[in-house]
Amino acid sequence: MRKVTWQVLSGLLAVMSLGMMPIAHAELNMPVLEQAAPSSDEIPIYTPPKKITPRARVGGSLRGTEGSDPEIVALVPDHVGLTVKQNPVLNWFLSKPTSYPLRFTLSDTRVVKPIYEGPVPTPTQPGIQSLDLKKLGLALKPDIQYRWYISAIRNEESPSNDIVAGGVIERCEFNACLVETDVNLTCDRHSVQRNAMKGFWYDAMACLCALIDASPTDAPLRRMRAALLKQVGLHGVAEWDLQSLSKSSR
Repeated sequence: MRKVTWQVLSGLLAVMSLGMMPIAHAELNMPVLEQAAPSSDEIPIYTPPKKITPRARVGGSLRGTEGSDPEIVALVPDHVGLTVKQNPVLNWFLSKPTSYPLRFTLSDTRVVKPIYEGPVPTPTQPGIQSLDLKKLGLALKPDIQYRWYISAIRNEESPSNDIVAGGVIERCEFNACLVETDVNLTCDRHSVQRNAMKGFWYDAMACLCALIDASPTDAPLRRMRAALLKQVGLHGVAEWDLQSLSKSSR
């Protein structure tokens, strides 16, 4: 554990405080048509929690991919995002392949010492990535805010040069969420829309990313994700995602 890293992150936080199944086409002898864009009622609309804490995102924008270093962006709103899961999946973006080692850090905002800090596999391809807390043996307690970070280590001896991105997550106690918000625990397009509308950012985004991983060329799903990202100010990542879909479909 590199304790000095927390001095750097503390500095970052101090700065932030300012401020029906389709019929097969072959059976009907019809050509396969390109999927239409999702209609307005299919686009998920994210509704932030009533009580939000602003400036909760670290490394919140994609400035460009021309430099030699990669950019990392946490796919989170700039306030405390909610989940109903004990072991949620966190999503983040890597602008380009990198040889830098990556580290994941999770901390309870009430204490200084992190709950977990350790290496994570460096992706071989750029784009949107997933980190499953269950695979790390980590579980979130309800009604506690946790900070999480993905860091690319440029120099082991100089933590201030780390490329850091992250956000804040809070778990809603399951029974309370089930009664008060009728949270949807399945993973399909409907659950993405419903969870986004109910304010469960992490669950909506994780499900949407999982659906896209299963069907990478599904344009409507990509547009749904781009819409969600733009709603929380992550326009650069949204555009990158749509452009990558366009390139892969050529």
